[in-house]
Amino acid sequence: MFEWIGWIATAVFAVSYFCRQPAALRRVQAMAAVLWIGYGIIIKAPPVIVANLVVAVMALLSSFQSRLKAQAKSG
Repeated sequence: MFEWIGWIATAVFAVSYFCRQPAALRRVQAMAAVLWIGYGIIIKAPPVIVANLVVAVMALLSSFQSRLKAQAKSG
């Protein structure tokens, strides 16, 4: 019934490969991972939830990494 969430997550992840900026790519992938987390919760699949929680956190952290380094150098 909620399979569409998984399909949308797959489409969002695939679209991320069209991003030209690495930070944008990672943020789009994080968004897809959040959708996968929602899907995992609905189907009660802990491996899907945990794996995509790791992906979302790592993608978001790495997408802001260069900005944080630049701020540290200037401040």
